[in-house]
Amino acid sequence: MRWWSVANFVSNAGTWMQLTVQNLLVLQITGSAAATGLSMSVQAGPALFMSLLGGAAVDRWPRKLTAAVSQTLLGAVAFVTAVLVALDRLDMTSLLVLAAVTGTIATVDGPACALLGNDLVPAEDVPSAIGIGAMVHSAGRLVGTALAGVTVGFLGTAAAYAANGMSFLFVAAVVPFLRPAPGAAPAAARTRAGVGAGAGAGAGADMTMREGLRFFARRPRLVALAGITGISAVFGRNYGLTLAVLVTGPLAGGAGAFGTVSSVLAVGGILGAFLGARLRRPSVRLVGTLAAAGALLQLAAGLSPSVAVLLVLVLPMAVVESVSDTAGTAVLQTDPPPHLRGRVLGVWSSIGTVWGLGGPPALGLLMELAGARGALVTGGLLVAGAIGTGFLVRARRTLEPVALPTKPGGEVAGREALSTAA
Repeated sequence: MRWWSVANFVSNAGTWMQLTVQNLLVLQITGSAAATGLSMSVQAGPALFMSLLGGAAVDRWPRKLTAAVSQTLLGAVAFVTAVLVALDRLDMTSLLVLAAVTGTIATVDGPACALLGNDLVPAEDVPSAIGIGAMVHSAGRLVGTALAGVTVGFLGTAAAYAANGMSFLFVAAVVPFLRPAPGAAPAAARTRAGVGAGAGAGAGADMTMREGLRFFARRPRLVALAGITGISAVFGRNYGLTLAVLVTGPLAGGAGAFGTVSSVLAVGGILGAFLGARLRRPSVRLVGTLAAAGALLQLAAGLSPSVAVLLVLVLPMAVVESVSDTAGTAVLQTDPPPHLRGRVLGVWSSIGTVWGLGGPPALGLLMELAGARGALVTGGLLVAGAIGTGFLVRARRTLEPVALPTKPGGEVAGREALSTAA
């Protein structure tokens, strides 16, 4: 697990270095901010249509082999881009094609690497492993973003892509040496075997994508988790947009002040991941409670009279969001049976892509109508109100009386059996 965490840190740093440089590269080629957004959408687009197929592949193939191959392919794409940049042969069409290829490979790589990491610890430690992964991701993002500017300044744009390619190859080289934890070996074997002899009908004899969709749709806690995460993603998590407008607009803080706010958000994310790693039994109720608390903090942040007050609120906002994300990921990756987890993650990736593509435009429209403060306050009310309503509906259904079957005379049928059972 330590080796896997080191490999993921290196890979995340390289990925964020490339993403940062890619945005700058698109601006250099086209001079258009819209083209930058297009390149990001093209890379995210395959997840909308192919994540189910990628999840099914992860359920059918050995995870270590799948992760090693996908990481190697991602490294090859990064090296090809580096060569084209070094030769000054990269145009917008080539860049979009490479971005689409990267997004397609990621539909398999994402669930394969996520589930492979869970196999390295006993089942009871999976929430901790996910929390460690969140910390590694946050740290890699900070380091990669910082290294991007330094690398481009001293070595050029092509070097950033080459460094990312090397990071993928490092992960691919580590994968063959990973060994499942003793407590996780049976689950890993079932995943590879699918529906081996003795698995029984309950294990699921259908290895199709439809089975993953059916399981997700019929699992109320996963549907509730999707609803909580979706409304939070659209109206409560786009702080890079809402807080940037709030700080530079109504609070008159400038770019430097927003940089400070962003740093506090990053620190809060790492602290939250650390706390999330200590969760033993995360639940959808916990995810919803934390999301509602974060929404109320967001509402208060929208009413901040100064940048100093905003900074006080931003830290707990980020901590609550990070713990909620860690708990939700743990539920998502442990609730389905092992032979279905890849496909369930594929369904989740498709849903998340819808939020990612549709959320920023919806939030931007809300900001146009209500301003930065209005968007934060309205978004906080919508998130907290929706989650609170869901909790009330759930509680009311739980408390509804059960109608027992009765005989024509009004006597409860099977009273003797009921008494014996009681």
